[in-house]
Amino acid sequence: MTFKLSPSSINLMIDCPRCFWLTQHKVWKRPPSIFPSLPSGMDKILKEHFDRFMEKGELPPELCENGLDKDYRLFDDKELLKVWRSNFKGISWTDSKGNILHGAVDNILKKGKKLVVLDYKTRGYPCKDDTHEHYKLQMEIYNFLLRKNGYETEDYTYLIFYYPKEVTETGEVIFDTKLIKMKTNTENGKKVFKEAIKLLNNKCPNKECKWCELIKEVKQT
Repeated sequence: MTFKLSPSSINLMIDCPRCFWLTQHKVWKRPPSIFPSLPSGMDKILKEHFDRFMEKGELPPELCENGLDKDYRLFDDKELLKVWRSNFKGISWTDSKGNILHGAVDNILKKGKKLVVLDYKTRGYPCKDDTHEHYKLQMEIYNFLLRKNGYETEDYTYLIFYYPKEVTETGEVIFDTKLIKMKTNTENGKKVFKEAIKLLNNKCPNKECKWCELIKEVKQT
């Protein structure tokens, strides 16, 4: 049996190996959490915003104001970026057994011949000192996938956080931004993917989380 994994499915493995195994083997799927529509709406308009600057050959001001220098430019292959952004296609790689790892990026920067992943994050309040660390594995997987597809990448990625600052008298919401450079290790992305496949090819883990316990109780009623 082969599997198709993504950063979000691998995060489920880290949260609960049993839920991950049951989901990938199509035995049971953890109920999705309630997800507000605002982040999805922000994601859409941010991509449009960045694309307008890409077409002009410029960087958006929030990147420059946060210290990104002129050595960078936005990835300008719009059709390829459209594929890489797609949740159904994205950037993918297939291992020797036929297992697939894929992920959908928000944007890509270029620095010389190398690519740098740029991901947008929307929050309701300013970042804590370790907020960006929650996305480290996701960024490492993106870098791993780009390299497996023959692209050179830097050993770091960027996260840009948007969070509300104030509302103007005319009702416009003003956002603050924070750009964080995150060092990544592509070998870690590869390692975690292999661990996930190994887990799936063994018996279902016994240790239960609250969701596993819930579904067991439902089945017993």
